[in-house]
Amino acid sequence: MSTQQPVLEVVDLSVDFGVDGVWIPAASKLNYRIAPGEVLAIVGESGSGKSASSMAILDLLPENSRIAGSIKLDGRELSGLKPAQMRHVRGRQVAVIFQEPMTALNPVYTIGFQIVETVRLHFGLSPHEAKQRALALLAMVELPDPMKAFNSYPHQLSGGQLQRAMIAQSIACDPKLLIADEPTTALDVTVQAEILDLLRSLRDRLDSAILLITHDMGVVADLADHIAVMRRGVIVEAGTVEQIFRAPQHPYTIALLAAVPHLGQRGDDDIDITAALAGGIELGGAHDGDVDTELAERIELNERLAEASSKQAEARARANGRPVVVEFDDVSIEYPKSGRVAAFRAADHINLTICEGEVLGLVGESGSGKTTLGRAAIGLLPITEGRLVVAGEDISKARREDIRRLHKNVGIVFQDPSSSLNPRRQVGDSIGEPLLLAGRFAGAALSAEVERLLDSVELPRNYRSRYPHELSGGQKQRVGIARALALGPQVLVADEPTSALDVSVQARVLVLLQELQKEMNFACLFITHDLAVIDVLADRIAVMHHGKLVETGTRDEILRNPREAYTQRLLAAVPLPDPDKQRERRLVRQELRAAENGDATAAG
Repeated sequence: MSTQQPVLEVVDLSVDFGVDGVWIPAASKLNYRIAPGEVLAIVGESGSGKSASSMAILDLLPENSRIAGSIKLDGRELSGLKPAQMRHVRGRQVAVIFQEPMTALNPVYTIGFQIVETVRLHFGLSPHEAKQRALALLAMVELPDPMKAFNSYPHQLSGGQLQRAMIAQSIACDPKLLIADEPTTALDVTVQAEILDLLRSLRDRLDSAILLITHDMGVVADLADHIAVMRRGVIVEAGTVEQIFRAPQHPYTIALLAAVPHLGQRGDDDIDITAALAGGIELGGAHDGDVDTELAERIELNERLAEASSKQAEARARANGRPVVVEFDDVSIEYPKSGRVAAFRAADHINLTICEGEVLGLVGESGSGKTTLGRAAIGLLPITEGRLVVAGEDISKARREDIRRLHKNVGIVFQDPSSSLNPRRQVGDSIGEPLLLAGRFAGAALSAEVERLLDSVELPRNYRSRYPHELSGGQKQRVGIARALALGPQVLVADEPTSALDVSVQARVLVLLQELQKEMNFACLFITHDLAVIDVLADRIAVMHHGKLVETGTRDEILRNPREAYTQRLLAAVPLPDPDKQRERRLVRQELRAAENGDATAAG
């Protein structure tokens, strides 16, 4: 760490939550410090204590919590401050950038009003002065039209614009410390790259310390100077970015890095735990035994992934003789005029096929039309032009009974497993519902089939009586997969099924999907903005931009040798979990952007 006087110094910080009269530890004896202009990334899986310990800094934990230890900001002790004193610290000296800006901003007030309110509260400026300050902040975060953003409500901005607006509010008082809690998780790779560039620029301009909370190791490699790895409330390893990425010492850190999907993973750059361990990293000593178990599980996952990839290569070699299960033939899809909102063409002249047993990855930014194609493929959106055939059904002009018949042969896995499951129904009922509605099983036979499906997604059978809130995110997504595959579909549409999951959970879900796909031989349309996931899973890739197919080809053609400029820009925006490669990629992205700006200037 830096020898400068730290902005934030945490000593023996512990956080406990009272549950049924018992104190449950969330974080224990944490120690770290952040100097001006430095970024410390706290990484770990859900439940590791990252957010709980960070929110303790501003005393933003619920009433059933208790905090012990020392938290000093510029040498001033924050622990034990009265609420009125802490209110002067929040926003003025320490600001938070939350993961989901739509829930962090007030939906009934304009962006400008919320920034003006913050500035006037802390600086006592006049309304005119506060407005000018707010407009300057919106320009600083590089919103293209600050005045339009100032007068907009949160729902009128895109995800990236909304995140920029929230960052503008966060830096309104030039805070000494920025706490960034998963600031890019919900963003596309190109928008994520812009937000990371913005945070890097703000750090340099304001000389603020940044506490970055994330499970995305690519983001860590791009932005952080130091890393603290948390597991079950304890920092198990800490060091510089180079130390952690080049020579991780703790087995959990090794397992965490190995779980990260990244471009090139199926090539020579694959992270191999077995080789790392053979290189001399010891498992014994003071480490608890269940870490060894996690490593063994991860090694098994690697082996299963390699086996599934091998089978996938064999399947590709035989793909020429396979029947086409999904065919988009010059398909266009429009959203009709609604009130003052004009008709909008979301997909334009799409030509695309998916064969039996094939995984087609559909990638692109938000608004590119990816989800529109996925919804059309399962009959949830009518097509305006062209011909669409799915699982033998021509649904170009489908009637209600045609769609009902189609739904017996298609399944869908949604992005957010929590909102896609009925919170009032037990897991077994959610999985069995498609079987019951299709009239395939009832009574004891239905119960047995639900248990078989739980087995197939590697969940204990007794989970059938649990409710969704009693499961983790990864477990809920497994339930979603089991439900989608209940009828043995010919086609599975997976719409961002891993974006909300931690990296190790994501790895398990990807392996599971790959194995089930090989076993059941369904055609899969895998929609995502995570190109590293597509590199692990897909046979072919289609790239969409503004409702059009930009480029289609094999995984290697698209990811290793893209022809189109948009695809090259998309690839350059993907953060790699490697500090050196990420610096190179950032330079490539800047060169591509400069070239595009030069072309635009010349054209103008």
